[in-house]
Amino acid sequence: MLSRAVDEALYQSYSDDIPTFLKNIYAARGVAESQLSLTLAELLKPNFLDLDKALLLLEQALTKQNRILIIGDFDCDGATASVVAVKSLRMMGAQQVDFLVPNRFEHGYGLSPEIVELAIKEKQPDLIITVDNGISSFEGTELAKKSGISVIITDHHLPSDSVPKADAIINPNLKGCNFPSKNLAGVGVCFYLFTSLKSHLHKNNYFTNNNIPLPDLRHVLDLVALGTVADVVKLDQNNRILISEGIRRIRAKQCAPGILALLEISKRQAETLQASDLGFSVAPRLNAAGRLSDISRGIKCLLTDDINDARRYAKELEEFNQKRKQEQTRIQDEAQAIVDAQDVTEGKFALSLFDPSWHEGIVGIVAGKLKEDYHCPVAVFAKSGDFLKGSIRSIPSVHIKDLLDLVDRHNPGLILKFGGHAMAAGLSIKAEDFYSFKRVFHDAIKAHLNGEMPKMELLTDGKLEAFDISLNNAEIIKEAGPWGQGFEEPIFYGEFEIVEQKVVGEKHLKCRLKLVGNNQVHDAIAFFQEPLDTKKATVVYKLSLNIWRGNISLQLMVEQITSLT
Repeated sequence: MLSRAVDEALYQSYSDDIPTFLKNIYAARGVAESQLSLTLAELLKPNFLDLDKALLLLEQALTKQNRILIIGDFDCDGATASVVAVKSLRMMGAQQVDFLVPNRFEHGYGLSPEIVELAIKEKQPDLIITVDNGISSFEGTELAKKSGISVIITDHHLPSDSVPKADAIINPNLKGCNFPSKNLAGVGVCFYLFTSLKSHLHKNNYFTNNNIPLPDLRHVLDLVALGTVADVVKLDQNNRILISEGIRRIRAKQCAPGILALLEISKRQAETLQASDLGFSVAPRLNAAGRLSDISRGIKCLLTDDINDARRYAKELEEFNQKRKQEQTRIQDEAQAIVDAQDVTEGKFALSLFDPSWHEGIVGIVAGKLKEDYHCPVAVFAKSGDFLKGSIRSIPSVHIKDLLDLVDRHNPGLILKFGGHAMAAGLSIKAEDFYSFKRVFHDAIKAHLNGEMPKMELLTDGKLEAFDISLNNAEIIKEAGPWGQGFEEPIFYGEFEIVEQKVVGEKHLKCRLKLVGNNQVHDAIAFFQEPLDTKKATVVYKLSLNIWRGNISLQLMVEQITSLT
């Protein structure tokens, strides 16, 4: 068991305003006190490349009432970014703004030629704005430009050596872009563009001259929070501000009715919302539509101002989510059977799996689950027309986008197209090239790791004394959020006696634990955990709040439990 090292100098630098219990936690994460403020005033100022170009183009489009079309992505980040763009433009007086999202089965990802052709046929746009996509859309951008359509790309994915020839590209990861945080989600990039546009138009007296109320873009922060949490980006201070402000608005029910409807159907209370509720309850229901059909239903759910309409859309999304769960279970079971049948020497550094019956909208989730189980990069493919489409999930020691760049350079033609970031990527290959890719992918990762499998040890915040395992400290942790990628929620470990244990619900272990050497008994729950045939165990856990019928109590959320011999 590894414990985070506490930076003693940082610990000593904290003021008495920070609870002592949190000082160790912050110092172990290298967080200075100045980075803990989560007010909007602390947000980084926009200084993206091409920002001035984009603002002038948008001002012109609004002034002329041009037809503006938002091209999104088929996941929660793309859906929320689409809604932020549409709502922001409407608040700024746009009368002809619409959205179009690719169907992953018909149009592929991003601003493809197919989606541009559909846009021209159905929407006749003067200006296309991509959100959460576009940085790898060379052909689609070229077709749009040749068709007389202006293109602004907003994206956060890593670019290749060259970029599409759009009118403007807003992406913090562009080479030469000086925006300090490279961790914005697609919806965060979108939010920055439109807050910058608001300031630009206000300075030019646009709102006064056109008798338009000055827009308050805080009204879309609930959507920014949802998309940022869903995309599992690193939670630096800037992203934590965006999430914190969005959650505050949702708790006060100053948010999209669609979010409230999705919380209702997932049996989560808005008043006690945590970032994890957005990630585990709201986002999957939106993503399910994009995985199995068309995420436009999710966008309409978030766009509507009518709670009854929102509830109808939420019910549809829930039905998609149930189907997604069933399909995911089937594919996971079949993928596990393939892994179990492999020779023990296979798949040591990477797993590549394929079955023609697998659903291309589900393989990414399965790849993520296998990556957690086997602690190696996992590529899972599904048949898509004449080709295979794959989703890859990686581990911290393998930057998967960079590794695919390397594979592509050394094996021209093997990968037809790919894109992504450090921990996740998507790609297409020819069906007959699957086994070649499997071999090359495995060997490239083995070489990258110098033939040594990375050790995946659980990193904790150490042991807690009995008096620190308290409801008060659980509440302190809750209020110190949002927690997430790069700002992980504290987890602790200790040796406990198992006083009582029983299986409840879907194979969850509900138990009562007593710290060895202490008489205080704590309620605990371990999801998808079989009962232990032992009296003592090492338990890795989080301090959490159990809210039931208005009562709040301490509950240990068990991350790992192993018998003590």
